[in-house]
Amino acid sequence: MISTNNDSPLLVKISFNKLFEIYEEYAKSDNALLVAKANKILDIQKKYPELREGFSDLSLLDEYKEEIEFILQDSFSEILTKNEIKAASVPFRNVIFNMSDRFKKILKNAGEDYELKIRNLPEGQMYILACIVILKAHYNIDLDFRRPLYYDIPDVNGIVRHYRIMYNADFTEIVPTEAAIDISEKDIEELLENFDNLDLWKEKFPPNSWIDKGFVISNIFDVTADVSISELKSTLLGSNEKETDNFIEEFENIFQSLFNIPDLKVGFAAYDANENAFEKVPGKAINSYLLNQEDSVLCIDSLCETSYAKIFNEKEYYAFSDIDRLFELSEGKNPYKNFKEQGFKSVILAPIANNGELLGILELVSPRVRELNSVNANKLIDVMPYLITSILRSKSEEANLLEAIIQHECTSIHESVYWKFEEEARRFHEETSQGIQTSFQEIVFKDVYPLYGQIDIKASSGARNDAIQKDLMIQLSYLNEIFNKVLVHEKLPVYEEIQFRVRAHLSSIKDELLTHSEQTILDFAKEEVHPILNHIGKQHESVEVFIEEYYSMIDDATNSIYEHRKNYDESVMLINKRLAAVIDEKQFKAQEMYPHYFERYKTDGVEHNMYIGASMVQNKAYHNIYLNNLRLWQLQVMCDMENAYYGLKPELPVKLDVASLILVYNSSLSIRFRMDEKRFDVDGTYNARYEIIKKRLDKSVIKGTRERLTQPGKIAIVYSQKKDEREYLRYISFLQSKGYFTSNVEIVELEGLQGVSGLKAIRAEVLYKKGKNSEETYTYEDLMEELKN
Repeated sequence: MISTNNDSPLLVKISFNKLFEIYEEYAKSDNALLVAKANKILDIQKKYPELREGFSDLSLLDEYKEEIEFILQDSFSEILTKNEIKAASVPFRNVIFNMSDRFKKILKNAGEDYELKIRNLPEGQMYILACIVILKAHYNIDLDFRRPLYYDIPDVNGIVRHYRIMYNADFTEIVPTEAAIDISEKDIEELLENFDNLDLWKEKFPPNSWIDKGFVISNIFDVTADVSISELKSTLLGSNEKETDNFIEEFENIFQSLFNIPDLKVGFAAYDANENAFEKVPGKAINSYLLNQEDSVLCIDSLCETSYAKIFNEKEYYAFSDIDRLFELSEGKNPYKNFKEQGFKSVILAPIANNGELLGILELVSPRVRELNSVNANKLIDVMPYLITSILRSKSEEANLLEAIIQHECTSIHESVYWKFEEEARRFHEETSQGIQTSFQEIVFKDVYPLYGQIDIKASSGARNDAIQKDLMIQLSYLNEIFNKVLVHEKLPVYEEIQFRVRAHLSSIKDELLTHSEQTILDFAKEEVHPILNHIGKQHESVEVFIEEYYSMIDDATNSIYEHRKNYDESVMLINKRLAAVIDEKQFKAQEMYPHYFERYKTDGVEHNMYIGASMVQNKAYHNIYLNNLRLWQLQVMCDMENAYYGLKPELPVKLDVASLILVYNSSLSIRFRMDEKRFDVDGTYNARYEIIKKRLDKSVIKGTRERLTQPGKIAIVYSQKKDEREYLRYISFLQSKGYFTSNVEIVELEGLQGVSGLKAIRAEVLYKKGKNSEETYTYEDLMEELKN
């Protein structure tokens, strides 16, 4: 039985009444043959009146199968049954009958477990769709709600083929029952404004209040190629996840359907014009079968002469229908060698080019001979535009990503102030597009408060010079020893003169390394000594061993022994990396508290600048509480950086020390983005005082002494105003309760700097934690003792 439920306003009855009415007209024709056929069909409806009156019992379709086939013989030509895909069906129900032979074969190949269903049939909207059919059929109100409907049916190889369904509804009629409600113009207007209101539609069209009497003819067409192209377009242009395995699987499924090859594989090789090479797309899941396991191969080594000319000169696809035969003919050359090794027997290489510029190569490969060839390669003509568009978009996205990386890594336009640059760029663009002569205005932020901090490596110049001195002494000592051995075999005065100069250089740097000493000695070794050593090595085999040992210690980049300097440089690099990582990570939360400009840079240690103020933010109120908060945050982070460093110190090749400093500047100032230097700087002569203080602070000493302000284990906070002193003493007191500082806090007055006087400083002793999660703490002296042990 065709079920009756509350999911439709229609009671469905299979009926051939509309068809019989047509044959009743044919029975009046002057054509004797047509009249005879019409009368035979009408005799059937007289014998079986339920075929006209309608029935809901689906078992009658089998009972009257022969009669129904005879009635439908004009609509279902026996001559075309093996070619047409066709069936009669029941409206709004998944019921089909009187199928053509070709449709029966398609369903048989799909397998016994396959259930025929219409793809994307809007089940939640079927009730409303039935109401729209009633409005059109009974009230002549045409609401275009038609959508393409498809069957997705697997073939005998398991490839899903797509069939579009075109309904002929000439043989249906919609009639109201006593339960039907007459619809007014006002009702129609209300329904048109409330498409998603199912309750309203049910109110106007109660369940089972209308009868749908008749049948429809389903004309079905294989549109696999069209659907594959459409799906390819959606996949390429709509997906942002091209590197996922799922994307590649879907991508291959589309081409498998298009070429009707269930195990067809798809690859891609990008083209690098600079190197004239094909390369695997980095980070993507898509393979390149042309390159096999290589990441990059020169084009001339990847292709044969014919395929190279076809792809590069003509920008046309090239098909290899029999890889094994071509492998033998080419005596095992590429590309046949790579394809054969991977088990492929036929291949299509399709160049993807735009305006004559090669972007890459699409690779289709099959494990069977002749499955891919120059004939079916023509199927790619319709898909190439979408592949080109997708690759161009990917290249554009990659360019944008690279630009973003460059901006992030190589410029000082911090994201907190990016809006201001964007605003100015928009103004500049709008005016230039209107033909107005304009220029990019300088970006200035007024009335902002600066914060500066640094963790400096103590005595870094001395440590660097000590490392250079040791390396040079080792190098000169080794050269001296080589000449001692040479002079045993060949006592030339010129060798004695060179050794004399080697010893003179060695003597000159024993006590002190002068500024020019390093370069002088390295030039001497490179330009005068090394050429002679090469000659000596050829003349005296016994000395050659020592010369080779000497060269094995020479660093290629510096042309010198680079051992102690390498340890020093690695130590500085590790320190900077660890300290920068700490403040960078903490910055994310600081920006969430209130946006502000931040920059940090690495020297012998890590310095940072911050600016905060109302002019630096959009649509957000500013209060000095945010300045106070950022100052407290900065002080806490400096403690964290101190702890991070002394946790790292045992791992360093050179055990250096660091000292921390914060500058408190209580006046607001203006900063301007210097276009030539691509960075922010203070604006105006008065504000320049801030920069002067910053540059001279690390040399400052306690007044009346020679003691440097910055000391390991302590954070120095430099200020000039009494209220700043009170503010930071409050912060220190708070952080003492949190275990960041000891009770050892001192206030000192600084010796006047050139052009700057009246500065004071708070020096607070940092409390160090043994481990990240440890509650055990140390003073600096305790920590040094612990590190020694």
